[in-house]
Amino acid sequence: MALLPVTEALQRILDSAALLESEDVDLRHAFGRTLANSVAARVDNPPFDASAMDGYAVSSMDGATTPASFVVIGESGAGKPFADRLGKGQAARIFTGGAMPEGADSVVIQEDVLANGTTVTIREVVLRGANVRTRGQDFIKGEILLQQGRRLTARDVLLAASAGHATLPVIRKPVVAILSTGDELVEPGAPLRHGQIWASNSFGLAAMVEAAGGEARVLGIARDSHESLAAALNVSDGADILLTIGGASVGDHDLVRPALERAGARLDFYKIAMRPGKPLFFGSRVVAGVRQHCLGLPGNPVSAVISARVFLVPLIGWLLGREAPLATIDAVLTEPVEANGPRQHYMRAALDITHSPPRVTPFKSQDSGLITALQRADCLLVVAADSPRQPEGTVVDVLKLDI
Repeated sequence: MALLPVTEALQRILDSAALLESEDVDLRHAFGRTLANSVAARVDNPPFDASAMDGYAVSSMDGATTPASFVVIGESGAGKPFADRLGKGQAARIFTGGAMPEGADSVVIQEDVLANGTTVTIREVVLRGANVRTRGQDFIKGEILLQQGRRLTARDVLLAASAGHATLPVIRKPVVAILSTGDELVEPGAPLRHGQIWASNSFGLAAMVEAAGGEARVLGIARDSHESLAAALNVSDGADILLTIGGASVGDHDLVRPALERAGARLDFYKIAMRPGKPLFFGSRVVAGVRQHCLGLPGNPVSAVISARVFLVPLIGWLLGREAPLATIDAVLTEPVEANGPRQHYMRAALDITHSPPRVTPFKSQDSGLITALQRADCLLVVAADSPRQPEGTVVDVLKLDI
């Protein structure tokens, strides 16, 4: 079977996926969620003309001579407006955020007046609108403030609250069930016997899922037996994506694909022209009337994380209605990269963004068993299949490891 190119594999994954349904969440839980619909302002902001400074509200002084004296007849504070109208020669003490009294159109800051009891003297002419935030200056009722498909930041949540929204419509989080497989695996912290390793993948991948906007559900470890795998698959109901780790190759103990097929999965493809990460498969099955995407990753931790960055993260984004292509950036090689073979290579590398364009330095060793190198990397240098040697100074594609 010919190895499937990365771009074709990703496209087939995305073509199989549809936008998830929406739900309303309160603002306290809206951060990081993806908007299902655009959000418009429910009010003008500010909702009234308000003072931008502490001082005195007065009517226009256009054409007036100075110094000019005004009688202070009241006060307007934040949340405590002055109820009466100002007449000629009258002023109101006003504080930042206070509503402008009727009849006033300017604020004289307190440092520019001479106060004497109930009288203030203004030494210089103040222009109409000075130190006033006018109604709707920030945004107006009905104005679209946040676009559909946007992943909400803390600033977006602040804006939505300012626009009068207590809840926001968001796309439901994709649920990703994560299943580790292998007789050699034990949970981190448990005693290790000879030949055993700690199961690290599920923890790193769960963090990636949540950083990408999904909800991770860790199913634990299935052993290399049909019975154990079948039992584990039975508890993945309700997950939009079933992510299996390990057991995806063709050895005698690689039983994940047959187990999935017995559980009703139809596999779309197997084996990708990439390194690390060749033994990867994708398919789907229907569980309780709902389609579940099945993505099988290699068991090697480096291969698993890189494969998840290339395929799982875009799939989650697609289900959430966000653009999901693998967006790369241009960077300049600081040293040569040798000619590549028939599989697209994702080299662990360091990115220096203090230069324009950024510079990228691939790590000396690309051994897929080096987890420390993966942890130190902040990007993947993408080397196309069958590409020739690339000398220092070549502009290359870089995929950021930002989750």
